[in-house]
Amino acid sequence: MKIAVYCSAKDAIPEEYLALGDALGRWIGEQGNTLVYGGATGGLMTRVSRAAKAAGAYVIGVIPPRIIAAGRQSEYCDELIEVANMSERKQRMRDEADVIVCLPGSYGTLDEMMDATSSAIVGEHHKPTYVLNYKGFYEPLKQQIELMRKLRFIPELESYKPQFVDTIEDLISLINTPKL
Repeated sequence: MKIAVYCSAKDAIPEEYLALGDALGRWIGEQGNTLVYGGATGGLMTRVSRAAKAAGAYVIGVIPPRIIAAGRQSEYCDELIEVANMSERKQRMRDEADVIVCLPGSYGTLDEMMDATSSAIVGEHHKPTYVLNYKGFYEPLKQQIELMRKLRFIPELESYKPQFVDTIEDLISLINTPKL
């Protein structure tokens, strides 16, 4: 299974968040899965790719030239796909993946998550998107989604929505659950 992981590339975040990348990457490799990620260094990106590679995963990085020019190309990729820009990066990662996972992150992670969700809503894919809401990281986003639903900006019965989970164990369990 190819698992796309969207996550932070910042190093100056609490260690417990960085450890999530280690745990997910290790599990991806131990299960013989493939990691698809942004191909860059830093933060959770380094941790998930390094752990996945060390545990035997095949690692695919998808990276635009600006990140390569900044010297942020990862050394943990078995395959590096160079794309023109960040928009193409999102689409290529989504296209390569069977499952999409969002770990804690910032603007880029939110952008990738919303892109995966909105593209699924219009039928461009049917891949599950799982969001790790570790220690309530995404609670404000969940509240915003509920407000949008309450005000009917989002249909009460959505055709597609990301699934939020609170622990890495719950995330892994969801990924392992056969899809109908």
